[in-house]
Formats: sequence, C-alpha cells, structure tokens
Amino acid sequence: MLLRAVRWGLAGVLLAWTLLRLLGLDVGWPIVPLFAFTPWVAAVGAVGALAAALFGRMLFALLVGACAVLLIVALAPRVVPNRAPADAKGVRLRVLAANVAGEERAAPDVVALARRLRVDVLAVGELTPEVADAYDAAGIAKLLPYRSLNPQPAFFGSGLYGRLPLRAAPAPAGTRYGLSAAAASPRGAAPFEVLAIHVPAPTSPHDTADWRRDLRKLPGSGEGGMRILAGDFNATLDHAELRRLIGRGYRDAAEQAGVGLRMTWSADASPLPTTVAIDHVLADRRIRVASARTVAIPGSDHRGVLTELVLPGG
Repeated sequence: MLLRAVRWGLAGVLLAWTLLRLLGLDVGWPIVPLFAFTPWVAAVGAVGALAAALFGRMLFALLVGACAVLLIVALAPRVVPNRAPADAKGVRLRVLAANVAGEERAAPDVVALARRLRVDVLAVGELTPEVADAYDAAGIAKLLPYRSLNPQPAFFGSGLYGRLPLRAAPAPAGTRYGLSAAAASPRGAAPFEVLAIHVPAPTSPHDTADWRRDLRKLPGSGEGGMRILAGDFNATLDHAELRRLIGRGYRDAAEQAGVGLRMTWSADASPLPTTVAIDHVLADRRIRVASARTVAIPGSDHRGVLTELVLPGG
C-alpha cells in the first residue's frame, strides 16, 4: 500500500510539473529553481515509464510515459539545428559569454582562451575591479582593445571587451547586478548593441522576485535596433520568463545550433555536476547563428557559451 501511494504520488508530481511547464505557470519559489532540471525530469520519467511497463504497471506507465513524451517534445527544438549555412552572407562575429566567478588568478588563462578562440566580443560576468586589473596586466588590451566595463565588488560587476570598436551605451537601470552595454557599427554590417548579462539566482523567495524583475528589465531587440544579450541569466529555456524575453525579438544561439541541452553550471571548478543550462547568448532574430558550443572558463564554476554569429549587411 505504501509503495502504491509513493508511486502515484510521484506520478502526480510529474503530471503537475508537465502541466506547469507546458502552460508557462512556473511562478514563485521553489518552483522556479526546480524547473531548471526539467530535462532530467523528462529523462527520469521516460525510464520510469519503461520500468513500470516491464513490471506490468500499465496505467502508471501510460501516465508517466505521456508526461515524459510531452516534456521531450518541448525539449526537442534544442537539439534540432537551424544554423546558418557555411556560405551565409554577412559579417561574422564570435561572442563568448563567460561568468568568470571573480577569479583574478585565472586572468592569464582567460586572456589566452579568448586569443585561442579568436573572440571578437567577450562578455564577462562577476567582474571585480581586481579581475579587471588582472586582465589588463595579462595583456587583454592588445587582444581586445575596446571596452565597456562596470566592475564591482564580489559578483556584482560585468564588462565587455571587444576586438571591434565598442562605444559605451546605456544599460538597464535598477537591476541588482551592474550590467554593461556597448554599441558597435562593424564595417559592412548593420549596427547593434551588446549587453553583458548577470541575473540573480532564484534561490529564495526574495531572490526569485529579483530574478523575475531583472529579466523583465532586459531590453527586447528590434526596439531601436539589433541587440545581443550574453551572459549568466540563471534561467533555462524551461523558464517562462526567459522564453518571454526571447519572444521579444531574440533567438537562443545554442538552441539554433542544436546544442541547447549542453549544460553550463556547475562546471569543473565546482564539486557539483554540470546539470543546468543557465548561460546564454541571445541574438536578434535577424542575426543568423553559424555555430555555438560550451567551453571551460578557467577558474569558474560556469562553462562559457561561444557562438559565431552572422550579422546582416548594413
């Protein structure tokens, strides 16, 4: 009797999870942080349905299996590539979104990584004054001479380093963490703005409210020109708030490249496994995505997102 109650209790949780996910009703704490693990819940549901069928629990298997299938269908676009063709016309731009965890000792390795990856724009989260100084000492100005920085203590700062000329632009005001913004007008391409993003993690009711507020403060694209948002959103594509932001003129680069299920946190610098995809590059819908992948960021508990974008002609 107890096992039966537990089994159907778990089925009820999976059913509620599926309905909330499909209807975009993931509001409040602790539902918001839990929804970051939706891909794993879908996998567990599929395995559970198969096991139940093998043991003859057909009604349970059908219910759990149906939920798993619905979640997998919602996840499927993340692994179906919609990349720009190799000969796509436009100006190529390599953007790396990197939460560097305020680790100044890794500065030479981060600069070396940006050089090896031929990065055009480096969007840095958790940029402290000490990290900015360490990057200067490591020679970042020779590689990426243009910048728009907002370094702050602890994990509150951010910054943009560019190979192409960047002009400081207004960043959204009133966010918990200091964001950075810059405008660029590459030769042969339409002008655009790029923002380095860091949104609070929804780890408590108060933090969840700030998480939602800050995501809603981020500008859409097409509102005065093209934009690229790059950084640590502390949100996955299973969060309705992030999907609403994307619906305001963006596409997720990793999803466009078919690698939307590559996880970015927690990475090699943490004892926790890499289980959630919370770092993103969001690009204006007029910008094509040629490639995207995750990369290890020295000294950080996040993996970065490196994407090659194809900017339309100006």
